[in-house]
Amino acid sequence: MKENNECAIVMKGISKEFKVLNRREGLKGSLLDLFSRDYKTVTAVDDISIEIPRGQIVGYLGPNGAGKSTTIKMMTGVLEPTRGELLVNGAVPYKNRAKNAEKIGVVFGQRSQLWWALPLTESFNILKDIYMIPDQEYKDMLEFYQSLVDIEPLLHKPVRQMSLGQRTLSDILAAFLHNPGIVFLDEPTIGLDVSMKSKIRTLIHALNQEKGTTVILTTHDMGDVDALCRRIVIIDHGKMLYDNDIEHLRKFFGSYRTLKLRLSGDKKAQLEKLTAEIPECSVGITEDEEWITVLVDEEKRKVMDVLSQIQNSYTVRDMQLEEISTEDVIRKIYEDADRENGAASEETEEGSESK
Repeated sequence: MKENNECAIVMKGISKEFKVLNRREGLKGSLLDLFSRDYKTVTAVDDISIEIPRGQIVGYLGPNGAGKSTTIKMMTGVLEPTRGELLVNGAVPYKNRAKNAEKIGVVFGQRSQLWWALPLTESFNILKDIYMIPDQEYKDMLEFYQSLVDIEPLLHKPVRQMSLGQRTLSDILAAFLHNPGIVFLDEPTIGLDVSMKSKIRTLIHALNQEKGTTVILTTHDMGDVDALCRRIVIIDHGKMLYDNDIEHLRKFFGSYRTLKLRLSGDKKAQLEKLTAEIPECSVGITEDEEWITVLVDEEKRKVMDVLSQIQNSYTVRDMQLEEISTEDVIRKIYEDADRENGAASEETEEGSESK
């Protein structure tokens, strides 16, 4: 594949398949499995093509098991694609793992690259030697970090004594320390409070703007997506569902409104009943379980008609009407994809039966 100097990552028709043993139950089954050749092929990533220009922050989204981590592992050189062509920083990552590792930074969930018992400054010094960072560049980077966040109190603190938020912040600083061309961030704000999430989002944005670093962000927190990403890629069951900017996504779903309701009575029973009564709408509940949410497509039915129907059967204590959020848009895409996959599976089964 011809190198594109304008792009940090180029993927063309990338697929990844795994051979998985069909395991049997029980002790006898485990013994038989030792000599079994009964394998099935599982497709984790299916024909994905993406070009990511240098300096972009891209949200790489999908439900659990969608194929996000497998794609990231191929980009970092840990896995080799079954099919397709892949270039990261102009090189094939799985053929040049050491060279690729020099030019990327990685933060994977709760897996820290910092030394647990050492102060942060010692971890930074070790990383400085590993990546052979010149003394002046290292000094300039620490001064830049200090201008973004007050890291002085953390530098001489052992990592094991840090809070979760402080460790995450330190891991992100470590990932950017050698000024890599690309940084992969996997759930960087998971489990953090609102204040620390805001600080980390500000830090990532500032590093991207100042250093021109390409950032690939995988997250389930739509606050991260709204704050950082102008472009998002959505995959499910290994297939790409969407690749465009957030504003285009919101415009595409512009006819949707979210009706938030507080109803008198048992919420669980209300959810089940409302789902059956208004099947054309997506009914859910907020994380704090205070509000029942009804996602209405006004091209199919007006929101006031839905509200009128609900008021005829329920006692509405409070009500709010909101534009569709990014989180609701993503959920809607997942639901539509699941319905399409379910319909395709049924058609396949019917075809097999007819044969």
